[in-house]
Amino acid sequence: MACGGLMAAPVCFIENNENGKLHVKKEARDILDGINETVVVVSVVGLYRTGKSYLMNRLAGQQSGFALGSTIESKTKGHTLVLLDTEGLGDVEKGDEKHDTWIFCLAVLLSSTLVYNSLGVIDNTALEKLHYVTELTENIRVKAEVGQVEDGSADFMRVFPSFVWAVRDFTLELKRGDKLITSDEYLEGALKHKPGSSPQTEQYNMPRRCLRQFFAVRKCFVFPRPASTQNMRRMEELSEKELDSEFLEQANTFCHYIYNNAEPKTINGGRTITGTALGNLAEIYVEAIRSGKVPCLENAVVSLAKIQNVRAVERALQFYMTEMLSIAQLPMRPEELSDIHKIAEKKGIEVFITMAFNDNDQMYHQELMVH
Repeated sequence: MACGGLMAAPVCFIENNENGKLHVKKEARDILDGINETVVVVSVVGLYRTGKSYLMNRLAGQQSGFALGSTIESKTKGHTLVLLDTEGLGDVEKGDEKHDTWIFCLAVLLSSTLVYNSLGVIDNTALEKLHYVTELTENIRVKAEVGQVEDGSADFMRVFPSFVWAVRDFTLELKRGDKLITSDEYLEGALKHKPGSSPQTEQYNMPRRCLRQFFAVRKCFVFPRPASTQNMRRMEELSEKELDSEFLEQANTFCHYIYNNAEPKTINGGRTITGTALGNLAEIYVEAIRSGKVPCLENAVVSLAKIQNVRAVERALQFYMTEMLSIAQLPMRPEELSDIHKIAEKKGIEVFITMAFNDNDQMYHQELMVH
């Protein structure tokens, strides 16, 4: 794949192997490895059979045929947009609740914008179905040491993605009393707490509290039904002319919002990451899950720094050797060789600095200079 180009077809990123364990697919890793620009990562999650793949198709600039996987589209601001589709949550035939939880957690961990797709309205039933958000603190840690005091929601809010709720087949009028409201006001109204401290009230408030406390940026889009009931059965085959004009307008507004507002993916400390680092980060989190540990953001940064910096040293040395061999024409005087060495060394260091990651104590930089 040409770097920064539009992928012809989606590629599976993370899947279950024959033993039922999550693993990162090599094909996807290789594609991400070729992306040296900062990535904007948008994940779409939601219950199965809610039509979430249509939104992914629109974001990818395709009408249909979008299977589970990821696609990459060039961005105008020097970033690359990575789109991550996910398996539908809550499929009773699969019957593996923990698997769904990890899908949701990985989407949160890897994305900079998380789109949650649902049908109907945002009511208590819809929020109860989004119970995965109430389990995030059990399945994700920010601080490395168990004894460290975590700053509650503030720690999560700093590293979690922005949250977009896409409500499909929405038939209500956006009103509160006699006053028209925006879709964002509709969402915030649905997230209001009930007063009281009974178990029932606490259960009602929990998902609302978590959404407010974990996701600093929240946005809502409501979509009318895209077509008649008869045409809905062949949704992916419909042309744009056969879709409801109001639905199409909202779909375009949604896409423009994502393109213009989705931020680059950052990790603990606010550092943006490249496609290569995203692939490494996925490996780190998946390995933690496979080994029965709780993914930890602070540990992930340490592991990612080691992986990236070892590779930066290797690439810099490789570049230095290539430069020396291409410029040096033996025999030559020692002073000429010394000049060529300085030029190649400077370029090699530039390669290292471009790739290096959190080498704050310059340990890997010093290792490079020893070589």
